[in-house]
Amino acid sequence: MADADIPDTTGTTAPVDDEAGPSVTYQPFAHLTTEHCALYRQVMGVFVKAKQEFTVHLRPEDVHLGLPPGNRPSPEAVAVALERLGRWGNLRADPDTSRVTALEDFYRARHIYQLTRAGEAAEEALAAYDEALGRRGELQAVALADITVQLRALLALTERGDPDPAVVHLALLALVDRFSGLADNARAFMSSLQRTVDLHEADVEVFLAYKQRLIEYLERFIEDLVTRGAEIAGLLEGLGTAPGGPIAPLLRLAAGREAADAAPDAAAEALAASESRWYGRWDGLRAWFLSVPGRNSQAKLLRSAARQAVPQLLGVVQALNERRAGRSDRSADFRELARWFAGAPDDDSRHRLWRSAFGLHSARHLTIDQDALAEREAEPVPASASWYEAPGVRISPQLRRTGSYERRGRVRAVQDRAEAKAYLAELARKQAEQTAAARARLATRGPVRLSDLGELDRDTFRLFLLLLGDALSAWRPGSDSVAATTNDGTMEIRLTRQSGAGSAEIRTLDGVLRGPEHMVEIVDLIPGSEPPTERGPEPPAQRRPEPPAGHERERETAGSGR
Repeated sequence: MADADIPDTTGTTAPVDDEAGPSVTYQPFAHLTTEHCALYRQVMGVFVKAKQEFTVHLRPEDVHLGLPPGNRPSPEAVAVALERLGRWGNLRADPDTSRVTALEDFYRARHIYQLTRAGEAAEEALAAYDEALGRRGELQAVALADITVQLRALLALTERGDPDPAVVHLALLALVDRFSGLADNARAFMSSLQRTVDLHEADVEVFLAYKQRLIEYLERFIEDLVTRGAEIAGLLEGLGTAPGGPIAPLLRLAAGREAADAAPDAAAEALAASESRWYGRWDGLRAWFLSVPGRNSQAKLLRSAARQAVPQLLGVVQALNERRAGRSDRSADFRELARWFAGAPDDDSRHRLWRSAFGLHSARHLTIDQDALAEREAEPVPASASWYEAPGVRISPQLRRTGSYERRGRVRAVQDRAEAKAYLAELARKQAEQTAAARARLATRGPVRLSDLGELDRDTFRLFLLLLGDALSAWRPGSDSVAATTNDGTMEIRLTRQSGAGSAEIRTLDGVLRGPEHMVEIVDLIPGSEPPTERGPEPPAQRRPEPPAGHERERETAGSGR
């Protein structure tokens, strides 16, 4: 900064009253677009630091000493900057009468400066702006564990008869704070991750070194989100919804504690507003971890976005590798070719290199054969020889007539595939009979227990496993039953959970399939097919089902030694 006075390029503006509302023209931000913006920002930084140290007023010499010593401007430039900032409303100038000792001092302009409310608000806005731009975000797996602990504590508080309102309020505040941090950081991280994928060309080497750590980071968070997310969803289901679930009394206690200090005439409104605010926070927490029909939870969307980021990163890496491996630089290629020419031992080698590099071969090689090669060896013909002086080239009449030099042989005889077709037809018939027998064996007249299916042969058991797999894959969390149809549309299975019914065993020739007892109904959808005559037992009374567990297949030793 030169010692000369700062030119006034902003014109004359009226000062902003510190007690009035914010300036309509946002004058406190005017110094951001002027020529000496850096000096104004440094001066305002001195006032912000002084405010943090509980210093109210600063003199021009105090501001000058507070600037960075490396590139400190002159005191005159600082005085002009203070005067401009006071004109824009960032600072307020008051007469400095504390050091007046003579009559002449009253006529000398001396001021002390302090931040105005508008200037302080502008600095806070700029600090928030810089923080938001520099925020990278992170996927907080630790926050998931903390949320789990807080939800367990709330679940324990719901079981108490008369919980302490202060404990309830602090627990809910800690939960909301941890959840807000998790959501904000996850959103910022995914945004920065997308920018990383989009701007990978800025520094290829840095990106390639960073991608492996980033992929491991994403995979670790996805694993934590799957395990912790399921536990959190279960705890939220146990606490219920805000209006009528077990969590509602705790939310009302927290709202009442917040509204306790409200004025008597506004106590009812404050309590209602606080309850509505807490209900909204709880609904937002549930929506983040719990899916409803027609809307996926935010945790599921985040998990999907994180999973999609991994193949995107791998795709970027593959594109970079292909670009680096297949990059063509014509100038570098010509320089390398020039070095090869310079290192060639003779002109014949240089000619061969020229023909190999640019493909400028003689046209005689198009119809060359063994006889022509023998003649060429006996009487070499230079490549520079003209067509008129060189010996003629024999061209096959086949080439003249059809344009193709291919010598065709006898056409292969048509093979008789009747035997192979008959074998395939017989194999298909046997498979259809086996499948029909398996469908007839599995079809039931109404719901039966899994344990009542009896012993199954290999074909029937294989079909049963396919049906069971389709049913379990179609099961949705929170449902009591499921119905699924095979891909070919021939059979339908309906599976219903049974609470407290024990385990079921299905014996086969290869082992025993064990799992929790369910009610199953298998329907053959092919017209004209009849289910077996035996009728399964009536289903027991329906009780609250348990979630389906993974079936475990245990191998047992059979007579065949398998």
